Amino acid sequence: MLAFVLLTVFIAGLMVGRTPEYIGKKVEPYDMKMVCLIVLVPPLLTLIGPAAAVIMPDAASWLANSGAHGFSEILYAFSSMGNNNGSSFGGFTANTVFTNVTGGWIMLLVRFIPMVAAIFLAGNMAQKKMVAVSEGTLSTSNTMFVGLLIGVILIVGALSFLPALALGPIADYFTMR
Repeated sequence: MLAFVLLTVFIAGLMVGRTPEYIGKKVEPYDMKMVCLIVLVPPLLTLIGPAAAVIMPDAASWLANSGAHGFSEILYAFSSMGNNNGSSFGGFTANTVFTNVTGGWIMLLVRFIPMVAAIFLAGNMAQKKMVAVSEGTLSTSNTMFVGLLIGVILIVGALSFLPALALGPIADYFTMR
């Protein structure tokens, strides 16, 4: 959540034309690189799994259903692996060499890359000197900031998964009607 707060502070700082600050410390490019790793690696790796699975020649044999529902099965299985849950739809055969190896790597990378990036971000923020609060400092304790934070979280989440959801569950819903 702290990564989203720093991302929101950075976006708000860009909007008002000031150097972004959070808890009295400047948010610099290195911090934003670590924030991007924390925010973007989990959805990116979670979506690379289904993308790699659907181009496999024998992927159709892993599915009990074809079309949008079959893609939903693959998407759910890899999303579940990315979130370390490990469940899948009943029609997806997840016990294949490709799924096990790819899922293992996804679980490993989705868990540890953001963790290491968060440690580096915390270390960098801890080393910084405090800067004085000025009139241009963004307050992070008001409802406007909370609204902006919720907006950033929703936009990042929507842009991450909405295209895949449109190909899978949403398309499946409209084909069943």
